[in-house]
Amino acid sequence: MGLGAWNDSLLKTYHSLDPPEPMSMFRFQELTVWQRAMDLGIELDELSDELEAARRYRYAEQLRAAALSISNNIAEGSGSTSKKDFAHFMNIAKRSAFENANMLIFFERKKFFATTTCQPLLLKLESLCRMIEAFRKTLVSPAQ
Repeated sequence: MGLGAWNDSLLKTYHSLDPPEPMSMFRFQELTVWQRAMDLGIELDELSDELEAARRYRYAEQLRAAALSISNNIAEGSGSTSKKDFAHFMNIAKRSAFENANMLIFFERKKFFATTTCQPLLLKLESLCRMIEAFRKTLVSPAQ
């Protein structure tokens, strides 16, 4: 083993002994609804990459923004000082999910993507909408 490879190996061993950096944890990161929105947003972002590859840049940009808007609004709402305000952001997140669903239906009808690509995402969006609405209702229901 040459001196350079040995030094690289030693540095890797040394750095692996360092404790991991603590991760920031925001309240929204603990919310299952945010986690699902983030996972689905990543899937929709990957679909945006395919639109870009096909030189459909405006559609890619619109889908990317709408996909990110779902988790963004959940995150933003979690920083609210009232449940009523948080519920308002949850409503916006749900509307963003509807916007994504509309775009997927449009893309399917324009034959940009096959039904086998769009339908599973539409089912996930529908499920996410139900989850968002259920969570929103817990925020606006009178205290038990």
